[in-house]
Amino acid sequence: MRLEVEPRRLRFRAPLATAFGTLEEREILAVTVRDRDGVVGVGEAAPLQAYDGVGLAAVRAQVEGCADVLGAGDDQPLAALRAACRGRCPLPQARAALDVALWDLEARRRGLPLASVLAQRPAEAVVVNATIGATDPEAAARAAAEAAGAGFRCVKVKVGLGDDAGRLAAVRAAVGDRVAIRIDANGAWSVDEAVTALRALAPTGIELCEEPARGGAAIRAVRAALAGAVPVALDESAREPGALATGAADAVCLKVAGCGGIGDLLRDAATARAAGADVYLASTFDGPAGIAGGLHAAAALRVARPSGLATLALFEDVEDPFPPVDGVIPLPRAPGLGLP
Repeated sequence: MRLEVEPRRLRFRAPLATAFGTLEEREILAVTVRDRDGVVGVGEAAPLQAYDGVGLAAVRAQVEGCADVLGAGDDQPLAALRAACRGRCPLPQARAALDVALWDLEARRRGLPLASVLAQRPAEAVVVNATIGATDPEAAARAAAEAAGAGFRCVKVKVGLGDDAGRLAAVRAAVGDRVAIRIDANGAWSVDEAVTALRALAPTGIELCEEPARGGAAIRAVRAALAGAVPVALDESAREPGALATGAADAVCLKVAGCGGIGDLLRDAATARAAGADVYLASTFDGPAGIAGGLHAAAALRVARPSGLATLALFEDVEDPFPPVDGVIPLPRAPGLGLP
């Protein structure tokens, strides 16, 4: 089995402001595994150093360090190969790239969409939110109105950035009461700042706030102080050891790359649900293979809350193979991930 790794650079149509910095492009690694019969599986390594502290070079070294394992793996079960690569890759982004590629290969060999390999009754479509990148209230309102017009039932707005109240008020005025507003602070606030900000923003009508503070204990404290006024979700803090089992939040946002692959994401989703949290998926602005892995995992889990997987249209040089239709992405019917 041959491993191929190719760096790619994806450019945003417009700069995207977040609490951890402004993004203008994404650097990812496209990963392909090819068996001796010519069947391929594709994956993707998409670290985002400003966000997760992980550099692309370190991830590439770990992925390429599995070339010998894969080279001797044509006669091994794919589950064993996934486990062997997992043991070689301490970084979750490296594990995820190979895990997704090997799942894709397995599903293509079986002639089934990946979600049908992962679950007996996967969903046929995944509900998604629209991401509003503009920080200017008027521009954010226009983008939200366009999303509502396209059928999205949930829009996501970054907060912890300047005039949050003005921006959210403009978005609410643009979409009316028929569209949910989700906000994401990326851990920008302290506990006290989060409680104060969310109490002030609550009258706007907030579906939930992702990562209002940094760390599971801090998010638990925010949730307790708000007493249900604004639901809160673990996002980055979901990766803390033991955080998913504590019931610290109303919901948990899981990412294939952050979990270290699809298998570990399914395990983490079960843990979070057992602790009483709702589960949905997102990505760190991944490319097509990363988004495809998230879609199939969300379908296998039958996720009901909108997932943050409708982000490929934010790039100017990527053809979206999974365009949303009325706020949902139909699950690809082709074998594997549904990519060429």
